[in-house]
Amino acid sequence: MKQNHHAAMRKIILASMIFVPSIPFILSLAIGHYYFRRSIEDGTTSAMRRIVGDHRQLLDSFLNERKADLSFICNAFSFEKLSNAETIERVFQHLQRKSHAFSDLGIFNEAGVHVAYHGPYELTGKIYKDAPWFQEVMKQGYYISDIFLGYRKIPHFIIAVAREDNGRKWAIRATIDTITFNSLVEKVRIGKTGEAYIVNPMGQLQTEPRSGGELMTHHPDKIQYPASSNEINTFINENPAGEQFLNATAWLQDKKWVLVVRQEKADAFRALHSAAYQIMLILVIGAAAILGMAFYLTHQIVGRLERMDSEKDRLSQQLIGASRLAELGEMAAGFAHEINNPLQIIKNEQSLMEVILSEMKEAGQLEESEPVAELTDSMNQIKLQISRCAEITQAILKFGRQGEPKPKPMDLKAFIPEVVAMISNKAGVAGIAVDQDISPEIPPIYGDLTQFQQVLLNLFNNALDAIGVKFAGRTGGRLSVAAGLGENGMVRVTVKDNGCGVSPENVDKIFSPFFTTKPVGKGTGLGLSVCYGIIQAMGGTMAVESEKDVGTTFSVYLPPAASGQ
Repeated sequence: MKQNHHAAMRKIILASMIFVPSIPFILSLAIGHYYFRRSIEDGTTSAMRRIVGDHRQLLDSFLNERKADLSFICNAFSFEKLSNAETIERVFQHLQRKSHAFSDLGIFNEAGVHVAYHGPYELTGKIYKDAPWFQEVMKQGYYISDIFLGYRKIPHFIIAVAREDNGRKWAIRATIDTITFNSLVEKVRIGKTGEAYIVNPMGQLQTEPRSGGELMTHHPDKIQYPASSNEINTFINENPAGEQFLNATAWLQDKKWVLVVRQEKADAFRALHSAAYQIMLILVIGAAAILGMAFYLTHQIVGRLERMDSEKDRLSQQLIGASRLAELGEMAAGFAHEINNPLQIIKNEQSLMEVILSEMKEAGQLEESEPVAELTDSMNQIKLQISRCAEITQAILKFGRQGEPKPKPMDLKAFIPEVVAMISNKAGVAGIAVDQDISPEIPPIYGDLTQFQQVLLNLFNNALDAIGVKFAGRTGGRLSVAAGLGENGMVRVTVKDNGCGVSPENVDKIFSPFFTTKPVGKGTGLGLSVCYGIIQAMGGTMAVESEKDVGTTFSVYLPPAASGQ
């Protein structure tokens, strides 16, 4: 039954020690991970938005500068001058010194005829009146084209500016070097996988991504376009290969092109993944620590409970034994009282027989002879044994007498030898020598005779038991009783033996209730505790000194009786 109870307690304690600390521990980690994740995601997204914004500004500035260069040429030169091959070559060389982004330069009349050109292709005389770019620039005055093939049959884009001069409208066009523009777009470097590219509203690539893709083709990723020209849109998408990317998009040049900056999600949130691994490691270590401590503390607590239950059972048995001893003491006192009555009758009969025998001798009815002498010796022996039995029954009655303590002055010079005599026969049978050293100057003490007798008898019997354990019937055991004046005028009574002694760890517990070094059934652990209480009630103290296998000395310190007590 107790084993089942302890097993149930073990489960309850173990579950409590695991789940109670685990709940706040896991909640703390979860909340910390949530806010840390939000912080990393917000920080990464904000960084991506900032990069897109800065790069958009850089590209817009680049295109605006090229537009400004062409506008300056239109304002600085007339159509006639620019139509001259030497002039346009000199202007192009000037533009090249300012920026290598220009790859050619051309002048167009209002009919779309390429009247002057400087560049690597034979384009002079080509007619562009039906070209979308020419029609747009003549309407708006400024135009940036998408990537297209044109007469060159290679992908390129142009910047064109139109001017009206003396009622005649004409245009200047420059082709932007795609390699230079691509390198400008590709300057974005984020982590290991970050890249940038440009698409038009139809999703056609205007620059080449580092991850691959041809100009003028549709990029395989699904792109979310910003709702307004100033907005920067961030989103996560998945390519056909199943890889997830963090994207940021922004319009360039009044919603002409879209700048896309993207990075693999795992790369973008690498710090978050690293933190997740660390949190998992902390979770594993914390869980292991909680489990280890839970099992250890549960084992300790249940072990303590089992020891307490065992101690409780042992104390219960000792209480039962003490109760039996008390009952036995009461029965012994009753037996002594009952035996005392027939002893008195025997003593009276023996006295009567002595009187009759003496009268018969005086009357000459018995002559002195060996049988008469033996009869006389037997009568004397009967008288002696009756006296001894009377002393024993009186001692038992005195020891077992119940009632309120009746303190009075005690002369230890007579009292101690009287108590020693009660155990002298037991000591003699066990081959134990008993020494007494009672100082003749010892003053009387004040206390209850019966209680102090109980203290001395308990100390004597404990000493005899300890000697018996060590010597086991062999000679050499010695019990020494001494009394005299101690320090501060206190009366000191010592009981010393050369028995088995007490181990150091048990010396401090020797006066504790129910503590005993004797085997089960041999002692209750109450004797010294009761003695200690008796001595304290008498105004004194008790002390013990012991060494294993050497012996034990009990010292009782009592105040001398005051005058008038």
